[in-house]
This record gives sequence, structure tokens and C-alpha cells, in this order.
Amino acid sequence: MRGYFTHIAMKPMKSAKSSIYILTILALLTLACNAQTKNTSTSAVELPVETVVAAQIDEYVIDTFQDSKGNLWFGTISKGAARYDGKALVYITTQDGLPDNRVAQVVEDDAGNLWFGTGNGLAKFDGRAYTIFTEADGLCDALISNLLFDSKGTLWIGTWDGICTYDGNRFERFVLPQPEVDTPVNTDTKGWVTALVEDSNGNIWFGSDAYGASKYDGRTITHYTKREGLNSNNVQTIVEDHKGNIWIGTRVAERDQPEVDARFGNGGLNKFDGQAFSHFPDVPGLSNSDVYAIYEDYSNDLWISTLEHGVYKYGENGFVNYAIPKPTVSMLKDPDGSLWLACAGGLYRILRDGSFVNVTTDGPWESPD
Repeated sequence: MRGYFTHIAMKPMKSAKSSIYILTILALLTLACNAQTKNTSTSAVELPVETVVAAQIDEYVIDTFQDSKGNLWFGTISKGAARYDGKALVYITTQDGLPDNRVAQVVEDDAGNLWFGTGNGLAKFDGRAYTIFTEADGLCDALISNLLFDSKGTLWIGTWDGICTYDGNRFERFVLPQPEVDTPVNTDTKGWVTALVEDSNGNIWFGSDAYGASKYDGRTITHYTKREGLNSNNVQTIVEDHKGNIWIGTRVAERDQPEVDARFGNGGLNKFDGQAFSHFPDVPGLSNSDVYAIYEDYSNDLWISTLEHGVYKYGENGFVNYAIPKPTVSMLKDPDGSLWLACAGGLYRILRDGSFVNVTTDGPWESPD
């Protein structure tokens, strides 16, 4: 598996990076060269109804989401947002009103509007028309990495150059101080906001690819880095479980090193109980490796992706492994019990019986009886 990642040729960056790093949304950096600023605008659209020829959903599927109507959405790196409504798969692209075909995240507000975080701005879809927001409207950066509606209805926007909020009227940059760290900082990604989560106490958690995790309680900010117990300052995902524990997935910072032999270090899974961090060195792939996605489903099972050991389910039976052949960056469990996995390499499902399947544009979409 390691050879697969280290031999993929992608666009060169300012500093050398391993290809798995690119496979997990770093490819979005290429957007910066092509981004064009647009003013806020609306355009009436009719969603496409034609089906598509069987192929991978996209080479890189980077987001999974189910809206209030039951539609499944898959953000892709180059084909827009793929929507499956239970009958057909359609792609929503720039031809339909999106500002870019790279869709990092899809969320829905309380009014049923869909919001798309893309490589060239933010799009709001009210069911009839798209409204586009860019830096010209106050957005802090057009290259969006994640979105979060908090319990107060405020939209938090993570970008590759910091954080901003939107209250429905105006954007405001949220200044997140950078803690002192004693590990190298990659200049290409030091502004990348990798995670946005609200916990059950109303705290907002931020993940950074250089400065660990931070918690904002509405007044003060608390930083969690290697000094506090994280195994790496390069945070990729943050999730709160049903018991109030905070789970943080990190990557090995040394993967940015140009020398292949130097691309090893600390990383993996962290559990924070509010007092201290614990790690899992005895589980293959959860220590000295990369964890890019953590997800708790409605059965309270925790799912953790790894770089080379597939996906783990963590529950009453401890860690159970599923040998998904591609790195997973986003997960979603549907009401039928299938787990959808957005992967570098396409879309996968873990079925109720524990088997898994690659889902192409031709399916299979239905759950087995």
C-alpha cells in the first residue's frame, strides 16, 4: 500500500508532500491557481434528471451527507456534488450553479437550505436558486475545507486560510491564536482548518494541520497540542462520542519530509476524557500512522479510518477491522444500516452483514435483505 501512495504524481507544492496527504483533500490546493472571484449572485436552476454511465463516483470522494429529505450527497474533488435520491444518481456542478466542481462539504440549515463549501467559494441552494459568496462578500478565503451550523444557527466556515462566521447577513473573521509548537510547521498548510465541531456543552472545537486542536467556550480558547498529550499537532478530524469523550485523529507530520526515509513519526488516534489523552499503540494503524476520519453512528459505534489498515468499528466488542482497500476521509450510516465511505479511490459501503462493496455510478445502491 505504501508504494501506491508514494508513486502518485501530482502538482508540485512549495514543499514536498507525500501523496496520501494529497489524497485527503490536499489536492484542493490546486484550486488556488484556478480560483476566480465572483460577486454574490443568484441563478434559477433545474436539477438534472439524466442518469450517468457506470464509473467511479469520482477519483476522490471527500464528503458524505444525508439531507432532511433522505437524499444522499457525496462531495467530490472534480465532479461537483453527487446526489442519490433513492432512484437515480445526478451530479450538481458549475453548470447548475455551483461556483466550483470541488465540493469539500455539504450541510443543511434549519430552513432546509443546502450549503456547499467548494474550492471557489460558498454556495447556498434554497431549492430553486443558488446564491454564491466569495471573498468579495467578506468570506475569509475561497478555498473552503469544512462547514458547521452551531446550535445558535451561526455558520462556521473553515478554510485554507483561517475561520470565519456567517450570521445570515455578514461574514466575520474569527481570529484563532496560534499556540507555540515545537514541531515543524508546513507553510503550505499552516492556515488549513481541518475540523469544526460543536460538543454537547456548546463548545466549538477547531482542528489545525499544524497547531493541534483548540476549544472555544464562547469567551476563551484552550489549545491542545503535543505538550498536552496529543500524539501529533497535525489534527485531521474531531468527534465527540455519546459519553462526552473527544476523539481526535491526527496524521504523521513527518510525511511532509522530502526524504522518503524520514516520513515516519507520531500520529493516529487520541481519546480525550476532559482530563487526559489516551492512545492505542496495540491496535495496528492507530499509532504512528494517520487517522483522517472518525464517525459515531446512531448505534453509538465509533468508526475510525486508517492509512493502511482499512476501517475499525469500536464498540462493545472492542475494535473490529474492515479491510477497506482505499483511505477513507468521510463516513455516514444510513437508516438501512449501511455505512457509506468517501474514499481516495471512490465510494464504498459496509453492508449490514459486514461485507463491503465499491459503489459506482451504476450502484449497487439498494441494501440487501
